Order: sequence, then C-alpha cells, then structure tokens
Amino acid sequence: MNDVSWGTTVRGWMLAGALAAILTGCAQPASGPGSAGSAAEPAPSPSGPPPSDVATLGEPVELTTGLEAPWGLTFLPDGSALVSERISAEIVRVPAEGGEAVTVGVVPDVAVSSEGGLLGIVASPDFAADRTVYASVSGVDENRIVALTIAEDYGSLEVGHVLLDGIQTADRHHGGRLAFGPDGHLWIGTGDAFEPENAAADDSLNGKILRIAVDGTIPDDNPGDSPVYSSGHRNVQGIAFGPDGTAYASELGHRTWDEINVLQAGADYGWPETEGVDGSTGEPPIATIHPDDASPSGVAYAAGSLWIGALGGQRLWQLPVDGAAASGGPIEHLVGEYGRIRTVELAPDGALWLITSNTDRATWGGTDARPGDDRILRVEIDAS
Repeated sequence: MNDVSWGTTVRGWMLAGALAAILTGCAQPASGPGSAGSAAEPAPSPSGPPPSDVATLGEPVELTTGLEAPWGLTFLPDGSALVSERISAEIVRVPAEGGEAVTVGVVPDVAVSSEGGLLGIVASPDFAADRTVYASVSGVDENRIVALTIAEDYGSLEVGHVLLDGIQTADRHHGGRLAFGPDGHLWIGTGDAFEPENAAADDSLNGKILRIAVDGTIPDDNPGDSPVYSSGHRNVQGIAFGPDGTAYASELGHRTWDEINVLQAGADYGWPETEGVDGSTGEPPIATIHPDDASPSGVAYAAGSLWIGALGGQRLWQLPVDGAAASGGPIEHLVGEYGRIRTVELAPDGALWLITSNTDRATWGGTDARPGDDRILRVEIDAS
C-alpha cells in the first residue's frame, strides 16, 4: 500500500482519468466452476453525476472512540457488536447505541507481526444458543481459524476447537476476513504470505478463498477435496454476499490495480501472473481501482451497492452492482476525513458501521492517529 495525501471530501462519480476504472460485461455467472478468462482494458470513466437510483449516505455519527488497532467486527442478536483488536488480541463489546467499548477477553497464542495478529471475527448464526464466535488468528508457526465461546455476561471468553490450521504465516499478507455465506458455511480470505507463488499453488491454503463447514469439515459441493474455493488471490480482506447469493471479494493489488471480484467455485483469479487487468490469466475483476486510492479492506453489501473500506486511499468506496456485474462506476465518500477504513459491516438496523485503522502504526500505509482514534462510525444509507 502507498501513502496518499489528504484530500477534501468528494462524492465524485469517478476519479479523473485512469485512477479508478470499471470493467463492464466481463463477469461470469456466480454459480458453477469458473473458467479462466482474458482480461479486458478498463472502460472509460463515466462522466456527470451518479444515477438518481444509486443509494447515498448520510452524515457519519461517532459510536465509540479510543480503540487500539481494531480489525474485525461482528454483530450479535441484541444489536451490540464485538470488535477484535489486532495487536492487543482483545475482543471488546460495543453497545448497539454506541458508548464505551468493554473488554470481553484476550485471545491467547496470538503472534503479532506487521500485519498479523487477531484479525477477522464473525458470530455464529446460532450465537444466541451456542455463544460461539469464530476468529482468524495469526500464530508463530501457522495461522488458524478458531472457535471462541463468549460468556453469558460477556465478561470472558474461552478458546474451543481449531476449525482449520496449516495456513502459512508471514510478516504480511495474512488476509484474515471471515464471513458466513447464505449457504451457512464459513468463508475465509487468506493472503499469499508475501510469497506470490502460493496463490497459484494447489497445495497451499494461501492466496485463496477458503470455504468450510462450522465443524471444520469440507462441504460436499466445494470444487475439490480441500477447503479451497478459489485461487489466484494476492491478499483478500473483504468478503460480502448479495441478496441473490452472489459472493464478492475485495483484494489488495501490488502497484497497479486493486480488485473487486465475483467469486466462482474453482476459479483462478490470476495472481501472480495478472494484477487486475494487467495480464491475461484468470477471471477478470468486475472493478479495479488504483492502490493509491484504495488498498481495499472490509466490504459490505447494502441497497444495491458494495461499500468498501480503503486503507491507503483513506476513504469509503461505493460500487453499484447487479448480481455478478457492476452496474455503475466506483463512487468515493469521506475522502481523507477519518483516515484509513479497515472494516465495513451492515448493522441489523440497515446502517453501515465503519472501523477506522489509524492506530495500527505497524501496517504499511499508516497515518498519524487523531485524538480519540480509533473509532467506529455509524452511517445511514438513503436508498430512496
């Protein structure tokens, strides 16, 4: 990721020139095995205001402050949220209406590196009954996905079983995002562990989208006899699902293009031979943005758009989508106002919660923390 200068707030339809580009007509159906496609050049940037039917955002409202290197966020049945802190390995709870974050507990055996630590978390769909939260944990020898049990009073946590291990660890490129799909399975984004060849290697869990059942077994409809759902990814830190089940992922590029992809079973997404539309291998992305303006992390679907947090770009991106295709060009919000945005999640009430990532000083592309950083913001969506 690259540092970028602070800018004024812009809700532009597209960046001028080629810094942000949208690919049209290149996505394949979201179901069934994917086949390698040839990448196309980015279409010209549309001009003028966005269409009137595209959702817009309200003004952000601060819910809590003083978090330290927050990374993952998951909502609980009562509307409150649990947040993971990468470096401290703490999980804290934030009330639905906002307020001071209270520590639930510390996840043990977390190894902190430039980008590793306690990363993504997601609550079980049956949390009210099983009190289980799943976490992506960086270790000394390998990264793993673990089940945590949260106490009834939220005053402690216990580590249960390990669902998946054998994910190569490194100083950077851990991936780490977790999400439950509409299929009830756990989807996991991993990075290439700073070894690009891992992304294409059949015997590596790195540089992949992984898909497992909640007991750690491999679903029968996975494309092969392994957790691997798709390959050829550089560093996936965002996974989201549309109302029709379409799976989307945000992927950090190197120097040329960040990617938004529609995930297909068994598909290869080209890295390291292809980056975005620079190359001819793998499935082409539905959108690309220059790393200076994005370095995308968390992504959520709401009101016909993907909402994508940008680290290096220090803004929130909106990409209108229609199933497996983009239906408009990327739109930028909150440019330079809150710094790096790590995580975007859709709250039960239909608003977006955004996590900033400015106290994470060890991560590339960092920025100076402001008083009260890091924070969680709530932003309402106007889909009228």
